Amino acid sequence: MSAGTNDDRDRERRAEDNAGHRARLRGRLLDGGLLLDHELLEFLLTTAIPRRDTKPIAKALLREFSDIGGVLTADPVSLQRIDGVGETAAAAIKIAQACALRLVQAEAARRPVLSNWQALLDYLHADMAHHGVERVRVLHLNTRNMLIRDELMGQGSIDQAPVYVREVIRRAIDFGSAALILVHNHPSGDPSPSRADIEVTRAIAEAGKRLGITVHDHIIIGTSGHVSLRAQGLI
Repeated sequence: MSAGTNDDRDRERRAEDNAGHRARLRGRLLDGGLLLDHELLEFLLTTAIPRRDTKPIAKALLREFSDIGGVLTADPVSLQRIDGVGETAAAAIKIAQACALRLVQAEAARRPVLSNWQALLDYLHADMAHHGVERVRVLHLNTRNMLIRDELMGQGSIDQAPVYVREVIRRAIDFGSAALILVHNHPSGDPSPSRADIEVTRAIAEAGKRLGITVHDHIIIGTSGHVSLRAQGLI
């Protein structure tokens, strides 16, 4: 028997094993069973890499980005540094992230923000907690505290994003906003506010007050949780 024949049989056996394993994962998923994080990623990656065992790739992604949230929010370039992850696989991961965000975003936007606070926090945490750079967003609300605009205002280095008081207020006037919620993330994971965070929040709140625009809160998001400057008595 030739070595080539043995190799062919080994490949066929591995393909059958992979197909059986994927069928079991699919069955558990469709039956409402819980999959482990690496199993979710593994099955997701099969849609982009159908002829390869994706379990090692899924586990490598989790090692590199800490958890499934870190994988979903990682930028495409970083994802493709993992062996086996090409452009198609990175796109599949970003599609999964986009779908997850749409789900929590829809829940957050369904009712007035102040009466649906936990849904808002879930959305912000899903979208921002794992970003590797600091991003600043402003949520614009109408007189009924319904979300009318969610705008990215700045993006910076690993620990700093510029925020300009005049620009925030100008955009609020443009949208006819009655109130604002400021949001940014701390890539370090620790959501504790810095002195600069407190000072810029107070400056925006004071500028808005003169124009009848209320700053309800400034929420800082980190992987370890969040901090509300309003709840801390800092604004």
